[in-house]
Amino acid sequence: MPTIKFYSREGLLPAGQRTSPNQVSYSESHVRRLKLIRAMLEVGGLSVAAAREVLAKVDSPFTTIHGVLGVAQSAITRPAADRAAGDERWERARREVAELVERHGWAVKPENPGWRALVQIVVTYRDLDREDLLALLDRYAESAGELAVAELAVLEDVPNADGKVEGAVLGTVLGDAAMAALRRIAQEDVSGRVRPSRHSA
Repeated sequence: MPTIKFYSREGLLPAGQRTSPNQVSYSESHVRRLKLIRAMLEVGGLSVAAAREVLAKVDSPFTTIHGVLGVAQSAITRPAADRAAGDERWERARREVAELVERHGWAVKPENPGWRALVQIVVTYRDLDREDLLALLDRYAESAGELAVAELAVLEDVPNADGKVEGAVLGTVLGDAAMAALRRIAQEDVSGRVRPSRHSA
């Protein structure tokens, strides 16, 4: 199977056991790993390089849920522009994000990829004079906080360490995709029930 060979060559899938010069045998663990790889690449939209980085963390004997979440977050977050100190727009956005984090009682450092991405979003909203959209950030934060608690509670119920780690990866990578999908479904429903605006067809 060319796909399996590709994944093995890229360091995503461990090599199978060669049973003859032209035949390789794969175990159930290989099948499970293959499903995880395809979930990250085909559904989660990760690049091969990003998936490799996540799986390297998964395979580490010293990995933790916290560590896996960090790597998975970095893998799915588009790198944000990092303007040099002194740009007032960006300094203001950094302060506002820090204040939001403090309001919600989150113990998170500015190095978090989501933090950096949010700073760029704040700058962009303000550049477009969309203070109304900025006002939604606390609502987003409330929903995100509740969801994070629920996600970690699910992982606590997983009986083994490997399952917890896999759940952390899938919950982060596919969870982002699931939330985006659900939001689009909800937006269509709500927009169909509100009074049509002047831009309606």
